[in-house]
Amino acid sequence: MMTKREVIIPEGKHDLYEQHGYSAAIKSGDLLFVSGQVGSLADGTPEPDFKRQVELAFDNLKSVLSAAGCSLDDIIDVTTFHTDPQNQLESIMAVKQQMFPSAPYPNWTAVGVTWLSGFDFEIKVIARIQSA
Repeated sequence: MMTKREVIIPEGKHDLYEQHGYSAAIKSGDLLFVSGQVGSLADGTPEPDFKRQVELAFDNLKSVLSAAGCSLDDIIDVTTFHTDPQNQLESIMAVKQQMFPSAPYPNWTAVGVTWLSGFDFEIKVIARIQSA
């Protein structure tokens, strides 16, 4: 028997996801699969300051998690994408420490890429949805 998929989209963001043809997240059973989140300004363009771009990506991630009844504490797996990992690592680690200040830490895979549609950082996660 297949598990039914439920689309999760944060309030006020439906047009963005509809325009680009994907979901912010999919709930399947007790797992939440969150699409890559970036650090955009209100108009959808990339935040020019790299550290702030990472912070905004996490803000967007928290918004999607919240729409599904989750938080950063529910994350079990993280994949991040970086356009210049060697030079970005210090900023990323500073924000990561703020978001995940103590163990247990989620799994984390970092991938260097050459293109993120004008962005320099993207984060996607899998989280466990706590039962009520």
